[in-house]
Amino acid sequence: METTRDFAMRMAAAEHVRRIAISDVLSSEQLAGGFVFAGERVPLVNPQRGIFKPRSMEHLLSIRTVFPRSGARVWYDDQRVVHEQVARGAELIDYAFMGSNPDAADNRWLRRARDDQVPVIYFLGVAPGRYSAIWPTFIADFLPDQLKVQLAFGQSVQHGVPEAPERRYASRLVQQRLHQSTFREAVLAAYGGRCAITGLPEPRLIDAAHIVSDREELLGQPVVPNGLPLSKMHHAAFDANLIGIDPDYRIHISEALLSINDGPMFEHGVKALADKLIRLPSRERDYPSKDRLAERFEQFQRLR
Repeated sequence: METTRDFAMRMAAAEHVRRIAISDVLSSEQLAGGFVFAGERVPLVNPQRGIFKPRSMEHLLSIRTVFPRSGARVWYDDQRVVHEQVARGAELIDYAFMGSNPDAADNRWLRRARDDQVPVIYFLGVAPGRYSAIWPTFIADFLPDQLKVQLAFGQSVQHGVPEAPERRYASRLVQQRLHQSTFREAVLAAYGGRCAITGLPEPRLIDAAHIVSDREELLGQPVVPNGLPLSKMHHAAFDANLIGIDPDYRIHISEALLSINDGPMFEHGVKALADKLIRLPSRERDYPSKDRLAERFEQFQRLR
């Protein structure tokens, strides 16, 4: 069983991670900073290993799956399959052992977490050096013959490994989060972390807007050519068809906005954008899809 101190540290770590995440994503640098408990700085991860138990804790604190860099070696099969499993809403997610010895220290920590039903933080890579923290995650099964455990996502830390209905519900929530996080990270990376309309470079104020809604099967896929990094205000205006972008990348402002007279900030921040071109990614393959822009611009013209 987990001690009271261990539980308090675990909850402090989860709260710290929730507080510092930007749009549900943390960087490797943020993870490396750890968290403070009772005046002591405690690591969140081991940068060299995916399974981590701090010296000051009796049980496992976190596990991590990195997002493989293009052309880099893939060390564990779960780097390939986790996203696919989450995308299809699997109730249980595979996580590979460290090495091939089930009795190695790292793998024993996994087994103890399973036996004592201890929740852990799962840092799941959504881009190179970027992670979404899934909490609480439980070790649902320990499979030494397959050199892996299976993870279950939950909603509460109170009752241990969740039953099937809760697992299914939690998996759907994680599926949505992963979709949003991977899409946002890919779009922001393509545009150098700046708003395509204003050039704003502050990630905490930038969303990844879909050009064509992800509800549309044909053109709504979560790919970079279907995305635009927009400041939160301009994202809201784009979604409401108050701002439009034509297939030649030119910005259009609705009559509803142009008719508003609300001082220099509105004048320069919105009205002055009319007829300007958006900022484009450095790689042509990441440019916004002209077909998608054309479909979306038709909506803007109908509603303007």
